[in-house]
Amino acid sequence: MKKRKLIYSLIVGLVILILLGITGGSYYLVSYAFKPDLTVKSGPKGKVDKKLLADQNWLKKQNYQNWYEESATDNLKLRAIYLPAENKTNKTIIVAHGYKGEAMHMARYIRLFHNLGYNVLAPDDRASGQSQGKYITFGWPDRLDYVKWIKQVIAKKGSDSQIGLFGVSMGGATVMMVSGERLPKQVKAIVEDCGYSSIESELSEQLKQQFNLPKEPMITAARIMGTIRVGYDFGKGSSTKQLEKNKLPIFFIHGDSDTFVPTKMVYENYKATSAPKKLWVTKNTGHANSYNNHPKEYQKRVNEFFNKYLK
Repeated sequence: MKKRKLIYSLIVGLVILILLGITGGSYYLVSYAFKPDLTVKSGPKGKVDKKLLADQNWLKKQNYQNWYEESATDNLKLRAIYLPAENKTNKTIIVAHGYKGEAMHMARYIRLFHNLGYNVLAPDDRASGQSQGKYITFGWPDRLDYVKWIKQVIAKKGSDSQIGLFGVSMGGATVMMVSGERLPKQVKAIVEDCGYSSIESELSEQLKQQFNLPKEPMITAARIMGTIRVGYDFGKGSSTKQLEKNKLPIFFIHGDSDTFVPTKMVYENYKATSAPKKLWVTKNTGHANSYNNHPKEYQKRVNEFFNKYLK
């Protein structure tokens, strides 16, 4: 009898330890992935960063406006940079930034579209830049915020507005997630660069890469923990499922050597939509470096795509 009790106690203790480990691990994973890194600074640490710094300095000298919007949920004050075109136009590109980034980090793309003659609106997503929020939300709640930004562009710039959506990395996933919503007729086309197929898939990939851990049971536990702490189930955040509802022309761009958002994901995204679509997998290119590595061709292809649909 004593031996049975001892075995029972050991089993119960082991189960408790495992549950505590999973709970603690999921808490850490949510903090690691969803909390903004306030220590991240952009600076001239390399060739790409020097380009970014130069473009940020250019942007700071421009006569841009600060626009504000209330988030679709949670009553957060969001901010965006609006840079009007030099010559008046009804064409606006809305630019979505990447993971742990902000609007100012998209200066090179803002400059690209400004030089092409577009108005540009670049929001700071939740918990990013000058926008309020405690947690980065990977594009899923943000997709509804972008619908509000779209409507603000129409309200301020006119019902004849022609709007394109553009995003890189998390921003690419964000605009794909936006694509499945009921959007105003003024939204004409989307360009996404290296966005993930779903939040769960991306976090599972990083769990393997960063910690050498399998997807389960940590991802399921993190979904529960994320729902409690962040306020939504990230398992619902899917680019591919939103793309299944998409009707807008969309251009997919991805580096062939991307390991952060594995290149295989662009094929999943491309396959998911039946709308008019194009795919460009850039050669010898890692994550979010297609424009840096192929600047002339990138500008040409993106410009041709938006010109085709924004009249």
